[in-house]
Amino acid sequence: MKPTAESCLQNRTPLLAVLREVLAERRRLLEIGSGTGQHAVYFAPELPHLSWQTSDLAENHAAIHAWLAEEGAPNILPPLLLDVRSGPWPAFGVDAVFSANTAHIMGWEAVEAMFAGVGRMLETDGVFALYGPFNYGGRYTAASNARFDTWLRQRDPASGVRDFEALDTLARDAGMALWRDYDMPADNHTLVWRKG
Repeated sequence: MKPTAESCLQNRTPLLAVLREVLAERRRLLEIGSGTGQHAVYFAPELPHLSWQTSDLAENHAAIHAWLAEEGAPNILPPLLLDVRSGPWPAFGVDAVFSANTAHIMGWEAVEAMFAGVGRMLETDGVFALYGPFNYGGRYTAASNARFDTWLRQRDPASGVRDFEALDTLARDAGMALWRDYDMPADNHTLVWRKG
């Protein structure tokens, strides 16, 4: 039986609407932290112009393979082993990177490594779309995000809802500029940076 992440079921429809816009002219995408693989099998068939490269830590590959075996599309590639902290990062370039619900689970050093790696991989004019809950001006955007942050930090003190401004600094250091910020359901956002 395939593992299922409830968050993927809840956010996939509004996320697809955003991805249709920001990925319309992209051709090769790396997904960081594919998790169960549910996002890949939902989004890739709707974006057939894209080659969708899944990736994650080794412990998540079985789940991704299970979803691809049952619901995969011709434009989804099997998962690469990718630990953003230690690499190795793929040797090929991409014009899009997508990651959902990862920055608040990773430790800050891993977030820094992710942005640096994305900056290296992205081709000029490529985009990095990051979905999740974010703080703005050091403040939670909703009480639910404050509760979620408390839960995250109790589970792992290195995790937590990240400040947009800190992420934007990492993006700028990696050669990317904020392009769009989409307000999403359930007090989340999709941040999109573009490499100059």
